[in-house]
Amino acid sequence: MKLLYLVVPFAPLLGSIIAGLFSGRIGRAGAHWVTILGVAVSLLASVQVLTEVMAGVTFNGDLYTWLESGGLSLKIGFLIDPLTAVMMVVVTFVSLMVHIYTIGYMAHDEDNWPAESLAGRNSYQRFFSYISLFTFSMLMLVMSNNFVQLFFGWEAVGLVSYLLIGFWSNRPSAIYANLKAFLVNRVGDFGFLLGIGLIAAYAGSLDYVTVFGEAGRLAQLTETVTGWPLVTAICIGLFVGAMGKSAQFPLHVWLPDSMEGPTPISALIHAATMVTAGIFMVSRMSPLYELSDTALSFVLIIGAITALFMALVAIVQTDIKRVVAYSTLSQLGYMTMALGASAYSAAIFHLMTHAFFKAVLFLGAGSVIIAMHHEQDMRKMGGLRKYMPITYATVLIGALANAGLPPFAGFFSKDSIIEAVRLTHLPGAGFAAFCALAAVFVGGLYSFRLVFFAFHGEERFRTAAAHGHDAHGHGGQGAHEPHESPKVVTVPLILLSIPAIASGWLIGSMLYGGWFGSAIHIDAAAHPGLALMQEEFHGVGGMMLHAVTTLPFWLAIAGVATAWFLYIARPALPAVIKRKAGFLATILEKKYGFDEFNEWFFAGGARGIGRGLWKAGDQTLIDGVAVNGSARLVGWFASVMRLLQSGHVYQYAFSMIIGVFVLLTLWMNRA
Repeated sequence: MKLLYLVVPFAPLLGSIIAGLFSGRIGRAGAHWVTILGVAVSLLASVQVLTEVMAGVTFNGDLYTWLESGGLSLKIGFLIDPLTAVMMVVVTFVSLMVHIYTIGYMAHDEDNWPAESLAGRNSYQRFFSYISLFTFSMLMLVMSNNFVQLFFGWEAVGLVSYLLIGFWSNRPSAIYANLKAFLVNRVGDFGFLLGIGLIAAYAGSLDYVTVFGEAGRLAQLTETVTGWPLVTAICIGLFVGAMGKSAQFPLHVWLPDSMEGPTPISALIHAATMVTAGIFMVSRMSPLYELSDTALSFVLIIGAITALFMALVAIVQTDIKRVVAYSTLSQLGYMTMALGASAYSAAIFHLMTHAFFKAVLFLGAGSVIIAMHHEQDMRKMGGLRKYMPITYATVLIGALANAGLPPFAGFFSKDSIIEAVRLTHLPGAGFAAFCALAAVFVGGLYSFRLVFFAFHGEERFRTAAAHGHDAHGHGGQGAHEPHESPKVVTVPLILLSIPAIASGWLIGSMLYGGWFGSAIHIDAAAHPGLALMQEEFHGVGGMMLHAVTTLPFWLAIAGVATAWFLYIARPALPAVIKRKAGFLATILEKKYGFDEFNEWFFAGGARGIGRGLWKAGDQTLIDGVAVNGSARLVGWFASVMRLLQSGHVYQYAFSMIIGVFVLLTLWMNRA
């Protein structure tokens, strides 16, 4: 075991422990320096690991055995291969940028807490401890070589996300959001556990290499309860877990509400860590998924629904962070479609490029929020371009990448996914191809709707300043002019913008150069899409030139042009369209009614069951029968005994005579 492999996850953990347990001693500066140092060391170690992996050095070994039971061994260990190395670098780089950015964003966090709040004490240090712990959890997940450690990391990122989404615990909306995220992810985790349980029961091991070696045998078996092919049951169970973590329809409802957390954690959760865990897991499980076209088709259709229908919701959002959140849902749908099309490397490639440009968009949105004194409503912004030139330039780069326009990173990964989906022949492929293309237009529209709404046009914040307080209870802007954020905020934005532009240029090696090697398995005979794409690939320049002749490019351009027409040329037109759309606009604003349905069916059902148990169980059985019933029985028995114990001698004499008479009668009958 190389010490280098231990340094990667445990350096952030050490920083988290120090910042969390010794927050009072090390102070604010100590908390951010120790956690930033820990993540920086982890990033340097990850880069070194990536360099070694590129040279052909891989590793698969155990740290220690946790327990053994009935021949099943539960261990903690690391698997270092190209897939792991890419995830390590992406996670640590984005996390480091978020850590640095947090110094500026959370500089005045005490303003978010009531003066007497105990939770507000050392909140700055606590936040740094949490995000560093989050980084450790994600690294343990991606470095795992077995399902036990995978599940540990899986649940750890869920726990820390719960703490971070509800970080501002004095806000009821934040408490509701973190509870919602926790409960929805438990639904997904139930399926995830079922999948792992089936693997343990039928493969007799939870080690990746052993399970993948048994994949051929498992493909011949049938699950005894449902009668499904075993591999299909395993893959769908695992993917249900991914639907929760990676916010796929219909388990997507928690992600938009998680915007209640501070912006840095929005970037960390939605760009490079928690929501990408499901994409990584399915890619790691490719030897199993390649054996079940049913599971792949299910994955493909779920991804298609998420990609298009969540993008449509983004075009009606007015909260700047929620626009980016629904964009994340749509982009995760693209990644999921790639998984369903057996283009696992394209999914990971888009995961990487998306991590960079989505981090830019989230942190850029946070920079705007700082400048607007914690105002998040885009209807109260406008004209910020001249006040925030660096933020504007970086957000523009993120929007171009998100829209999928060359030469930005999102173009290469998104176009690869669209082509892979077009080439697949699984059931539902036609529907998925339509959704992928339609979402390109919508993606260009919502990306530049944000840019034009916030940074161009009328300076609406001057009107909004007179309204006093924003939605979060902060004071209105008053006479304060928006201004560029400090360097501790803008430098991470600039550094993230570089890979948001250039990381897509790695497409040749990552998709067609055999980069992932044996880390990802594809049955080329059954699913030849990626191989066919490789034959048509003629370099980065050739791909960009060819794009000009393809439909996705012009759909993206049409989306951008539509956004310009609606929000720059004719800014009064969106209100007219909304009024004319009527019911359709309401559906999008209500987000298809999922929250209302869940509130009525699941929450209402749970409340109904609770009331029924309370009335039938607590009031009727426990109070009515067990407690009050026994008391009434004792009271009745006591009242009878009270009649016999009256204290009158004649009554006792009469009772004795009756008793003697009964005894004599019984004795004579026996004789």
